[in-house]
Amino acid sequence: MEVRHNPATLPVALISFGVVLSAAALALIVFKAPAGIFLHLHGSTPAYLYYGVLGAIAILGLAEASLGFWVVPRDDVDGDDGSWHTTGKTVLWVSLLPLVLVFALGGLAFLK
Repeated sequence: MEVRHNPATLPVALISFGVVLSAAALALIVFKAPAGIFLHLHGSTPAYLYYGVLGAIAILGLAEASLGFWVVPRDDVDGDDGSWHTTGKTVLWVSLLPLVLVFALGGLAFLK
């Protein structure tokens, strides 16, 4: 990743990744009904869980994109990239898990 070597690319990466994550989760909410294990469980709780998880991922993506506006690239003399840069890199790495979850719930179905 270029983000490790060039702090100026971190805000762009956060905004882009957050928008993609939110768009993928919202597309699943709108266009894909719960399937798989959600159909074999009884009651409406699995459907609420499906939509709740996707809604939380969409909100997380929007929060990640908004964090991209707060992460300002800094050129510190001491070599420290600053707390915002470290927070931004951490959020970027942690947000890979929700992306995998979106793909597991059917995110690749739109490629057909």
